[in-house]
This record gives sequence, structure tokens and C-alpha cells, in this order.
Amino acid sequence: MLLTTGQAAQTLGVSIPTIKKLLASGAVPEAARRGRQVFPLAAAQAMAELPAAPLSVLPVPEVAVLRAGVAEPVAEAGRQWIGFSTDLTPQQLLEALRGWWRCDPARVAAGQILPVTLAGFVVAVLTNLDESSSDGARFPRHAFTQARLAGYVTDLTNPVNAIEPDPDDPIGQRYAHRLLGTRLTADSGGPIAYVPAGSNAKENV
Repeated sequence: MLLTTGQAAQTLGVSIPTIKKLLASGAVPEAARRGRQVFPLAAAQAMAELPAAPLSVLPVPEVAVLRAGVAEPVAEAGRQWIGFSTDLTPQQLLEALRGWWRCDPARVAAGQILPVTLAGFVVAVLTNLDESSSDGARFPRHAFTQARLAGYVTDLTNPVNAIEPDPDDPIGQRYAHRLLGTRLTADSGGPIAYVPAGSNAKENV
């Protein structure tokens, strides 16, 4: 059985634009990207059951969250895309997500891990955030030049890590699989939000 975007939005408790963002990203591979009846009922039900991100297990009091959009091409040195799409290679995805963002880089680095959300779902995880560069603007943007892609998902109806975390990345190995495919609501006026974690974490719905 197929649902309309409106029915899928109701099932997941999100807006129709959020459903369209999920479709455009490729994160629901069984769903059609065009047409009125686009979203398999089974896919919507599976996503509705995805748990909240277990932020209390993280070893830090606060973690930054990158709220990404659907990948779009950019003409910039060091990257061809900005945002998330399952069509990107792991290297393209890393380049698309590690910068440039307006944020407090020290605060991001202190969190040790950067969940990336699309439409309220964790679709990727970055680690190794200690080194960053600034574009030098009055209101600078920052890129995390040595960031690692610890994981990403290609199917939110059955979220598993699409890559093997680097064996030299203990944070990624320990936590990426626990965050991927979970729900994480993070409010911010910009792309980077900060949420309580560890013993400070509150139930995230």
C-alpha cells in the first residue's frame, strides 16, 4: 500500500515539506520521488518506530548537531556538494558535511562527535573534530578539516552503517551505530545546534 505525502507526514508526525526532503535525499529508497502515491505504508510505519537518539550514553555533557539539508551542488574549493544525499560517495559526503558552518568550533570539538540530522533523523556521524579552519569573515564560518565520517545510512527504514568506522576512531566505533537512524530534535537559528548529552541529557522526541 502506498501513501500520499500528506498521509506519510501524518504517520510520521512531521510536515509535508519534511517528507519531501526525505524523498529528495534518497533516504527512503523504496519510495517514489514523483507522483501522488509515493510512500510505502510499511516504510512509514518502520520509520515511525525509530527510537530517540540515546544522548545519555555519550561521554560529554553537550553535543553539537548539524541540521543538514538535501545535498546541492556548490562551486567551492574542496567540495562539490553541501548537505546530505545517499547518492554521494563517502568522500563526497564527508566534504559536504564537514564545513563551512557558523558555529563555536571549540564547543563543537568538545562534544567529540557530531550527529548529522536530516528532517529530524540522524543520517550521518562525524568525529575527529579538534582541528578547524575559519573563512576569516566578520561572522566567520568554520570547517572541521580533519573530520572523519564515522558512519551514514542509505535507508532510514532499515538503518545500518554504510561504512566500517576507522579502527583508529574509538568514538566513532563506540557510538556511531547507536546514533544512526534515531530521531533527534535540535532547534537552532542556524545549521549547528547544541543539545544536552550524558548525564545532562533529556528524553529526545
